[in-house]
Amino acid sequence: MSKRLFTLLGLTVVVTLLLTACSMVQPTPTEEVVEEEEAPAMKACFIYVGPIGDYGWSHAHDQGRLYVEEQFDWLDTAYAESVPEADVDRFLDRFVVEEKCDVVFTSSFGFMDGTLVAAEKYPDTLFFHCSGYKRAPNMGTYMADFYQLYYLNGLMAGALTESGKVGYVGAHPIPEVVRHINAFTLGVQEVNPEATVDVRWLFSWYDPAAAREAAEALIDTGVDVLAFTEDSPAVVEVGQEKTEAGQPVYTFSHYSPMGSFGPDSAVSGQLVDWGIIYEDILMKAYTGVYDKTNLEDVDYWWLLREKGVLLGATFDDPINPKFEEDLKAVTVTDPLLGEMNVYDLIQKRIEQMTDPAMLFDPFTGPISDQEGTERLVAGQRATIGELLSIDWFVEGNVGTIPR
Repeated sequence: MSKRLFTLLGLTVVVTLLLTACSMVQPTPTEEVVEEEEAPAMKACFIYVGPIGDYGWSHAHDQGRLYVEEQFDWLDTAYAESVPEADVDRFLDRFVVEEKCDVVFTSSFGFMDGTLVAAEKYPDTLFFHCSGYKRAPNMGTYMADFYQLYYLNGLMAGALTESGKVGYVGAHPIPEVVRHINAFTLGVQEVNPEATVDVRWLFSWYDPAAAREAAEALIDTGVDVLAFTEDSPAVVEVGQEKTEAGQPVYTFSHYSPMGSFGPDSAVSGQLVDWGIIYEDILMKAYTGVYDKTNLEDVDYWWLLREKGVLLGATFDDPINPKFEEDLKAVTVTDPLLGEMNVYDLIQKRIEQMTDPAMLFDPFTGPISDQEGTERLVAGQRATIGELLSIDWFVEGNVGTIPR
């Protein structure tokens, strides 16, 4: 063998051994190439007036937060719960300065003025306030409103009451709650013109003990149907307990699916889907449709037509099947629709209110207030502005609106 060939063979062996050795060496942790996940491109923060376990307003908003967090891989979220309305400024500052939130949602009427101040203070942050009416270049408003559903529940209440006495447990005497009480009463009186709705105020969004006490006090006066605005199932539970004891009390749940708390009492109720509203807002903020200069005219007002709200005490049944036959047994005569049973009237009203042209609205005159003063003449519909600022009770309500 020539000396040159021997040298080449030797080099080949050495190279082979080196390659084999290299292939067997495992990199140390510091040598690994780690692909870090990209941080979310947007952070949205939510301020709630109640606890997320209230099973009402704040619970429903937090379900919406969880929905968008799951939908968007570019989104990070944070929240604060049980925030006193007078203390919202501190949380707004924290979310902007410390948490670096790009979008801040404040979900209580009493947060409105504080949110407006923060919007002026932090012009590069987007703010959205729920249920209010004040806006700014970087602050919009949004609401999934229940007045149509309260009207539909009122139709059922008017059909089911035997005493002609219906009760309502109200949280705070603000336009939103007054609007819902009035819509409920309009439904009650459309079916049962002699029935009245007795209103008791809690002055709290979440107070199960006070809600229970108010419900029991109303029942003691002869009330056999209850609706409410309070973020717990306490009123529904009272109705179930009375019904089980042989004193039927019909109830209408509020905000979250409370049918399981009153299977023999809860006829229907109001449900909300904040998730699809938050999805729409955040997608438009992320893609630049909404920015810090163009929110002054952004006001979401989602109803049955937009599917922001749903009828029912559960997501499965708009009306508890146990009460369908009772509703079909009561007939009414409508000036345009003629004679029909209440169950069919409810279905027709849903069809009319979800039509693109909104063929029916509960707040259509003639409507008079408690003193008999005509507030809406025949054929006149209340504007959104009038509904957002309503501060008077319709005929048929018992009680006053504290000023």
